[in-house]
This record gives sequence, C-alpha cells and structure tokens, in this order.
Amino acid sequence: MKKEIIKNRKGLNMAVEVEQSENPKDLVFLTHGCGGFKEQLHIEAIMRAFIENNYTVVRFDTTNSIGESEGKFENATTTGYYQDLEDIIDWAKDQGWYQEPFILSGHSLGGFCSIWFTINHPEKVKAIAPISPVVSGKLFAQTEVKEGIMEQWKKTGIREWESQSRPGFMKRLKYGFIEDIYQYDLLKFADQIKVPILFVVGELDESTPPKHVRLLYQALESNKDKEFHIINGAEHTFREEGHLEELKSIISEWVKKIK
Repeated sequence: MKKEIIKNRKGLNMAVEVEQSENPKDLVFLTHGCGGFKEQLHIEAIMRAFIENNYTVVRFDTTNSIGESEGKFENATTTGYYQDLEDIIDWAKDQGWYQEPFILSGHSLGGFCSIWFTINHPEKVKAIAPISPVVSGKLFAQTEVKEGIMEQWKKTGIREWESQSRPGFMKRLKYGFIEDIYQYDLLKFADQIKVPILFVVGELDESTPPKHVRLLYQALESNKDKEFHIINGAEHTFREEGHLEELKSIISEWVKKIK
C-alpha cells in the first residue's frame, strides 16, 4: 500500500492510499460517504472485493470529513466531496498505474459522486458500483430519519449527532449542506448513464432507503446492464460481519462480469 498527501483545488491536504494487487489489470476509485473515512469497515469490504479481482484501488479521505484530510466536517458539502473526487482523478493521471476507462465506486454521498462523475465524464468510466447512494437532495431531505430534524436544523443552522463509526466523536454539520445538496438530482440524468452499474443497499437503511435507490434503478430504462441488490437486515453502513461479507461477495461477483 502506498500513501500520499496531495493538495485539492482549494489548497487543502488530502490523504490518499493506493493499493495494488499482485497482477493489477484495472483501476477503481473508491469514495466514502458524508462524514466517513477511508478505513471504515464497509469501505474495506468494497476495496477487498476489487483487490481480490486484480484491481488497483485508490481510496482517499475527502476534505471536510473526519479522516486524515484537512478541513472541518461542519463545512462539508456535496459539491466539495465531488470536487475532491475530480481532483484525485486529475492527480492520478500522472501516476504510472493510471488507466482509462476506470471503475468508480462509493458509499452514500460517495456513491452519488461516482454517478455524477460518470454523467459529466462518460468517456472515462467503464462501470460504476454505487453502494447505498444518495439519489437526490430532495429525497435525502425527505427520508424518515431527516424529517424530524430538518426544521430545527434550519432554525439553528447546525446539526449535531454522535458518529456511529467513531463512538464518542460528535459530528457538527451546517445547514449549508442541505442548501447545497438540493441542487442535485440524479433522476433527471438517468438516461445518460450507459455503463454497467451495480446498486447495493441495506434492507433497513434509513439514510438512503431501498425505495429511493430503486427509483434510480428503474429510471435507467435504456441501460440493460444494471443490477440491484438488497442485503436483508443490513443498515446504512453494513456494520455486521455477515452483511460486510455479503456486500463483498456481491461486488466480487459483479466485477467478474465486467469486461
């Protein structure tokens, strides 16, 4: 594994890790979700599925998250996370292992970014594997888990809650996150997604529920190379070992089909 610190377009440090299998044949960029980090167990599971199928995997901590990169989580936005993915790919172009087209994968907001990049740069992407992806700002704000807090969040300008991935760590996120994410809606661009795509979501996911992810899957009417999987009993980050193994297995089987 090779670890580097690079600068994004705003001059903030980003921590990047590149892991290669013994005989790498393809490349994948992997993005965590909002307030996540590259060592989360579900990110590791996704990475291993690709590594075991001879992929070079680039994973990184976005800025304004809770990983090793610079910035404060309270300033996180969808636009910022997406720009960091673009910056990572721009940096990768000068590396010896870089190749196009590549695969994109990501969890939650990272899954959204993977799809949004594909819409904007279709010639660079071979396939995408969005795991529990955010589908639109409107749907994100309407989820059952958000409805009870949205009014208070807007009133105070800040939301606070304890991280499930890092118990004891309190997350703070400005309402500007909601104002930013409202400008995005993948459903409006579904007909532009032509590459193979794999959706995986937990049955009990309250942040990106299966019914929302299925809306995007169904909107891909002209795309015949698509898959949709629900992991029974799993929540948003697939924390249980059995759910992580199932996630890894689903991705691994899908990767074998990619030509």
